[in-house]
Amino acid sequence: MALEQGAINLSQGFPDFPVSEKLIDLIHQKMKEGHNQYAPMPGAPALRKTIADVLQTTYQRPTDFETEVTITAGGTEAIFASIAALISAGDEVILFDPSYDSYDPSIRLNGGVPVHLNLNPPDFSIDWSEVKKKITSRTKMIMVNTPHNPTGSVLSDNDLKTLEKLAVEHNLIVLSDEVYERIIFENKSHESVLKYPGLRDRSIAVFSFGKTFHATGWKVGYSIAPENITREIRKAHQFITFSVNTPVQLALAEYLADPENYLHLGKFYQQKRDFFLNEIKGSSLEPLPCFGSYFQLVSYEVKKSDTEMSEWMTKEMKVAPIPVSAFYNDKTDHKLLRFCFAKGEETLLKAGKILRNI
Repeated sequence: MALEQGAINLSQGFPDFPVSEKLIDLIHQKMKEGHNQYAPMPGAPALRKTIADVLQTTYQRPTDFETEVTITAGGTEAIFASIAALISAGDEVILFDPSYDSYDPSIRLNGGVPVHLNLNPPDFSIDWSEVKKKITSRTKMIMVNTPHNPTGSVLSDNDLKTLEKLAVEHNLIVLSDEVYERIIFENKSHESVLKYPGLRDRSIAVFSFGKTFHATGWKVGYSIAPENITREIRKAHQFITFSVNTPVQLALAEYLADPENYLHLGKFYQQKRDFFLNEIKGSSLEPLPCFGSYFQLVSYEVKKSDTEMSEWMTKEMKVAPIPVSAFYNDKTDHKLLRFCFAKGEETLLKAGKILRNI
């Protein structure tokens, strides 16, 4: 609709500013050097080794790059391969809405039963007492996402400790979507499942270079899991994509080795968030707290559903948000819209000028 209407597209989660020239040059270099054939199925060893080194530095998690790191076609494939490997007919998977739109279909396509729990504004925190009530003898997995898409909320140390206790007590697998790990604000720390001893042996953590390096179209991500779980994930990965493009993997291995290329992403995106919030001051749109990801939720008070409001804004105001009800299985409508602020200043200025008139 944004394309048809010529609207500024702040709905989809993709940056509109350039990827690092250094990284692009590295890819070109790897291509010219002849690295254009299949990479090994689990991923290029150089990239997996560098990832293991970064995990040790970041989360103090010793990681065997041969048996615990798998390069995938984006975070979405890592999620799907994990579910395909571990979820069988009738297995229940607990997930929290609003949620990224691949979770529920991935579970159902593999015969699993999604068990949805709703998070509520303004903080979108998890009610762990409700989680306990939903766990049955058929519960096999629980899915979490931090920093969270679409809400920008983040899980705390207490959340992870509670999750750890429940997972151990009920023998649950944890699938943790952490693709926005580096995009976190207000000096908050990213609480990864990799930091918690009771979760390390039963969790899959999913990451995305597309999010970290503003290159969503390259579709390169990875999963981290203990050897026994990784072995199963690779059985699915082998027949979903087999392997991921070689020159990009080798370029990423070299680029990732320099921490300066990723350590300041939180500050970079916090500036964009603050710039966007400043530009919409004076409108009737009310921002909700946002502590991570590159999405900002706003509330509004007119008597339109969030879908109607999104369509009206796209067609009449020429700025496209996305309705948050789309991320709820039951289409819960809290009159919230999601905007992507991973855009250049020129785009945000144009959008802000329009949004201030609402």
